Amino acid sequence: MSDAISLISTVRSQHPLVHNITNYVVMNITANALLAVGASPVMAHALEEMEEMASLASALVINLGTLSMPWIEAMKTAKQVASQRGIPIILDPVGAGATQLRTRTARELVEDCSSLIIRGNASEICALANEAVKTRGVDSTLTSDHAVEAATLLAGQHTAIVVISGETDHVVSPERHVEVHNGDRIMAQVTGMGCVSTALLGAFAAVTSDRFDAAVATMVAMGVAGELAVGRSEGPGTFVPHFIDALARLSPDLLTAHARIVSR
Repeated sequence: MSDAISLISTVRSQHPLVHNITNYVVMNITANALLAVGASPVMAHALEEMEEMASLASALVINLGTLSMPWIEAMKTAKQVASQRGIPIILDPVGAGATQLRTRTARELVEDCSSLIIRGNASEICALANEAVKTRGVDSTLTSDHAVEAATLLAGQHTAIVVISGETDHVVSPERHVEVHNGDRIMAQVTGMGCVSTALLGAFAAVTSDRFDAAVATMVAMGVAGELAVGRSEGPGTFVPHFIDALARLSPDLLTAHARIVSR
């Protein structure tokens, strides 16, 4: 996995433009996280500029967190342009399984999508794979281990890389499965950590043709930064600034020293 780990240096040297159609709750932290790893974030959701913005970006991140009909139209337009260009598209199906609107929108967005990465919690991944499961708002009712079969199904159906976030992070393709055992429980007490992972997937996927390596590198970076930050913080409130600082300090050597990766 050394090639994956080294991608942090490529992100810092290339400064990829990552177009985020994301939710109001996490815009600030995701933008700062992207800047900390060396990417260039843009938060744009107006339908009127979708074609232009998607034409400029190196990756497109779509997050269903604060969903509305105008945003759905913008997401579909951006996805179409991004697919035509062949740039990575990262979908975060926030709350899939909770409401019909979210589930239907997520399923529509994964269709006819090139270079797709899907990241969600276990309940969201299962709901997207059409399994009979309900989420609790935007939180998972399942552990990440329970969604591996659904992730494998999704990956095969859409030629996608699927990332399941949880106490153990799973990165799944039709042929491969890797577990990432980095991170800290305090990360579940801070809103938007999953959304940050989704945004960083855009940065790492933008600089390589290997989406699987990009996904592994992202989850290791998230987990290692979380571990480094928790050692300096007093709780969830002070964790966030230390987490951004830790992302900014990441290097291939640091990631290699701390990464806990298991191939299945």
